[in-house]
Amino acid sequence: MTALKKFKVLDLTRARAGPTCVKQFSDFGADVIKIEMSAKTGTSQFSGTRSGPDMQNLHRNKRSMTLDLKNPVGRDIFYRLVKTADVVVENFRPDVKLRLAIDYETLKKINPRIILVSISGFGQDGPYLKRPMFDQIAQGMSGIMSVTGAPGGGPMRAGVAITDITAGYIAACGALTALLEREVSGQGQWVQSSLVQAGVAMMDFQAARYLMEGDVAQQVGNDHPTSMPTSCYQSSDGYMNVAATGEAMWLSLCDVIEHPHLKDDPRFNSESMRVKHRSELSQTLIPIFKAKPKAYWVERLNAVGVPTGPIYDMAEVFNDPQVISQAMSVEVSHPSKPPLKLVNQAVKLSRTPAKITSQTPDLGEHSDEILKELYYTEEEILEFKKLEVI
Repeated sequence: MTALKKFKVLDLTRARAGPTCVKQFSDFGADVIKIEMSAKTGTSQFSGTRSGPDMQNLHRNKRSMTLDLKNPVGRDIFYRLVKTADVVVENFRPDVKLRLAIDYETLKKINPRIILVSISGFGQDGPYLKRPMFDQIAQGMSGIMSVTGAPGGGPMRAGVAITDITAGYIAACGALTALLEREVSGQGQWVQSSLVQAGVAMMDFQAARYLMEGDVAQQVGNDHPTSMPTSCYQSSDGYMNVAATGEAMWLSLCDVIEHPHLKDDPRFNSESMRVKHRSELSQTLIPIFKAKPKAYWVERLNAVGVPTGPIYDMAEVFNDPQVISQAMSVEVSHPSKPPLKLVNQAVKLSRTPAKITSQTPDLGEHSDEILKELYYTEEEILEFKKLEVI
């Protein structure tokens, strides 16, 4: 039994934000139909190679059909799919769905229960409606880059496509909320998220501090903006993060590093003073932490309740015993390759967990199968192929 088995999702997405949203449905058992342009009628919705790690990770657990939505015949096939679907997910520029006649007002006339999920760069209205978007643009415009990096070093992007991924997860949450609400009202609705909105939401306490107090957050590098010593430190054999927030943790840290006199240093005797004198505090701690290996500090500081952890590269991440225990990689069989290892879901359900059972399908692998489910005849399917609709 899978959690979302009864739902059918039509996936029109490309790039990263949209597929991240749809992955939440496919991993929990929804029937996800990925609709793509054929090799003859348009460019693939994939960047990179279809068999590469990025595409295999984003588009597992789906069925694929090719369909030319610019062709009226192809659009009619899509409309027939919509009649029995629950969710449609797209991340075109906002005007594209209107040109293709797959906007919410059109789709709800076909199926009043349909939920359309639209993920865009800037939102579905406003002065920047037609601008192109990329994750790094959203990171800059949402303020993320202004607080990332070393003080005075200029803006720095986060090392992951953070607004893409977050916009996708927010959209999935919105779609699931709409499905829950539909149980009461019987009606679908239009769910919208954008990269800029996701970025602003992730600014969280920096954004709240500005809105309530007018405080414009600045770069503080690896330091925490309001709590010290919470930062990245170098040990004798690598880097680690230490988060000694609040007075109790600070006092415990002083004991572990065997410098109890720091407790009474007027520069460091309160959280606000440690933040004010963050530079002097770092200069004090750097030689202390560099004197011993990170395993020493990780063990001893965690033992007294001070969160401390090593800074890993990806190889170290997937070899950590805790990550292994949480099954954050999953093996999937492939018909023509050795088994693939993919990133597993990060949320666990006790009765109906996510299941990653199949690799990204070949282009149009399930076109005939899906059309037959819609009661098209063999002759009609052959005609679609002649017209290059599929």
